Amino acid sequence: MFFTRFIFNKLLGWKVEGSFDKQIMKSVVIVAPHTSWHDFYVGAFARRLSKTEISFVAKKELFKWPFGAYFKWMGGAPLDRTEGQNKVESIAAIFSEKKEFRLALAPEGTRKKVDRWKTGFYYIAIEANVPIIPVSFDYKTKVVRIGEPFYPSGDLESDLPMLEQFYKGVVGKIPEYTQQVFLDKTT
Repeated sequence: MFFTRFIFNKLLGWKVEGSFDKQIMKSVVIVAPHTSWHDFYVGAFARRLSKTEISFVAKKELFKWPFGAYFKWMGGAPLDRTEGQNKVESIAAIFSEKKEFRLALAPEGTRKKVDRWKTGFYYIAIEANVPIIPVSFDYKTKVVRIGEPFYPSGDLESDLPMLEQFYKGVVGKIPEYTQQVFLDKTT
């Protein structure tokens, strides 16, 4: 752990603010903004330092040789993104199969700039009856911030602005890919 902390804090200059409630064994962890592949190792360090088991899904192409075994070891599961599948139900079903399961997702669904989040994370949380925990990666301040659990009401239009509020002022690794709604502090 000393080595991890030394690399993350001293060499890379990052810190973690907040923590995961260990009593909450299942949740959807939304990590934003997701603008670069660098988010993977920032998240891996933060996860290790938080001493919390967190899993993720990623496009199945990442799980091929030579990196497939590594991504599985890191807690990843391949996701077939072929059209016509009910990914929300499939992913939500995993929660009922496990005693402890925290699923990290990027609500943008890509590293490129988007105008709006995809809403799958929200419906997975509703279907699995688990809270959403917001986490931000702010490259401007080099802070990974872990927020309080958010229990979705089922009213996406009311809940989404409350979740997005957590990310106000947060800047991704590639600033021009960061959603404008995060950068506009007055919105």
